[in-house]
Amino acid sequence: QVQLVESGGGSVEAGGSLRLSCAASGHTYSYNYMAWFRQAPGKEREGVAGLYHDGSSISYADSVKGRFTVSLDNAKNTVYLQMNSLKPEDTARYYCAAARRYGRIPNIPPPGSIGYWGQGTQVTVSS
Repeated sequence: QVQLVESGGGSVEAGGSLRLSCAASGHTYSYNYMAWFRQAPGKEREGVAGLYHDGSSISYADSVKGRFTVSLDNAKNTVYLQMNSLKPEDTARYYCAAARRYGRIPNIPPPGSIGYWGQGTQVTVSS
């Protein structure tokens, strides 16, 4: 089993920044890919950013490119999401995810392909 615990959510004004963290524990050898997803009320869960455990094949959703940065600290089993220039449409619950992927696929997998989820952290951006 893998446990993922997110932190760092909160409320900010448009244009502000937040940094999300996700600490993994348990059978961390069970996955080789980590990602961030988000889900707003009434909307489907969508991939925001992801990368392989060696830091390769970093992918972003078009809506966050140039504003969000995903990074990994393997020594701490922690993945981060730095979010800058936040917009009201970024308001959502953000989930950390881990998956076992084969090959090097340069995109964020669909939610159905994710093996492990965190409990989520709320991000609210006011205009």
